[in-house]
Amino acid sequence: MRSPLIRGRRLRRTETLRRMVRETELRASDLILPLFVEPGKGVRRPVGSMPGVFNLSVDTAIDEAKRACDLGIPAVILFGIPDSKDAAGSRGHADDGIVPTALRALREAVPEMVLVADVCLCEYTDHGHCGILRDGDVDNDATVPLLAKAAVAYAKAGADIVAPSDMMDGRVGAIRHALDESGLTATAIMSYSAKFASAFYGPFRDAAQSTPQSGDRRGYQMDPANGREAMRMVRRDLAEGADVVMVKPALPYLDVIRRVSDEVDVPVAAYCVSGEFTMIEAAARNGWIDGPRATMEALVSIKRAGADLIVTYHALEAAKALADFR
Repeated sequence: MRSPLIRGRRLRRTETLRRMVRETELRASDLILPLFVEPGKGVRRPVGSMPGVFNLSVDTAIDEAKRACDLGIPAVILFGIPDSKDAAGSRGHADDGIVPTALRALREAVPEMVLVADVCLCEYTDHGHCGILRDGDVDNDATVPLLAKAAVAYAKAGADIVAPSDMMDGRVGAIRHALDESGLTATAIMSYSAKFASAFYGPFRDAAQSTPQSGDRRGYQMDPANGREAMRMVRRDLAEGADVVMVKPALPYLDVIRRVSDEVDVPVAAYCVSGEFTMIEAAARNGWIDGPRATMEALVSIKRAGADLIVTYHALEAAKALADFR
C-alpha cells in the first residue's frame, strides 16, 4: 500500500500544533454578557430554567460586571425587570426606571466597560408583548415612538449602544433620528435585524418575566424558514442607521450568520439564546455531554460562521476557560 501524500493528521498531533494552525480563534473580547436587573439590594435570585444565571439588583449587577471585565469581557447587555407594569410599558422609558438606574451605576463603577441596553417593551407591558396592543395585535406605528423614547433615556443614562429587539418596522430609523435630535450622535445602534420567532426563547421569558399573556410573537418576529427575508431586514436596518446587525438565535441560524457576514461591511453579532444555553447545561448536568467542551465548541461554531460579537450566558465560563488555557 502506498503511503498517503496528504496526511491531515500531521498537524493534529499535539495541542501546540493544533493551536498553531487553528483557523478560528475565540477571544474573550468577542463576548457580551447579558444581565437581568431588578429593583432591590443584595438580590441574586436564581433563574430556575437557567442554571447559573441570576436576576440581580444593581449592586450585584456591578459585581458581575466587574468580574466580567476582569476576565476580558468588554461589554454587558442589560434587560430590566421593572417595579410595575402597564399596558403601554411606560416604565420601559422612564428616566428613573431600572435600566437607566443600572446604567448610571455601572458607568460610575466600571467606566471602561461597554454598556449595551436592550430596547423592547416586553418586560414592561402587563400583557407581555413587545408593543402597544390594538385588538389583540401589536400596533407597530404606535410602538415605535416609545422605543425611540426608551433608547434616548438609556443613552442619556450612559448606554454606549442601544439594541432594539422588538422587530417593529421602522424602529431603527426612528431611534437614530431621536438620538441625533437629542445630541446623542455618538450612541451606536446594534439592531436585532434578523430575530426569528423561535422556540428557544422560553427560559429568557422566565428570567425577564415577559411571557405573552395571550397569543405569540409570530406576527412580528421572523418565520424560521426565511433566509432571504433575513437579508432584506439586515439591509433595511443598515439603511436606517444601524451600526451593528444581529442574528438571533445563533446555533439554528449559522447559515444566516454566514450569509449576513458575507454581505455586510459592519460588525455582525449573534445571540446564543437561553434555550441554546439551557440545552447544554441540562445535558451536561445529566452527564450526557462534556459541558465545558460543548460550550466552547458551540461558541467557536458561531464565530466560524462569521459572527464578530456573541451575546452568551456562557460568557463568564468561556472567558475563564480562555484565560486558563493561555
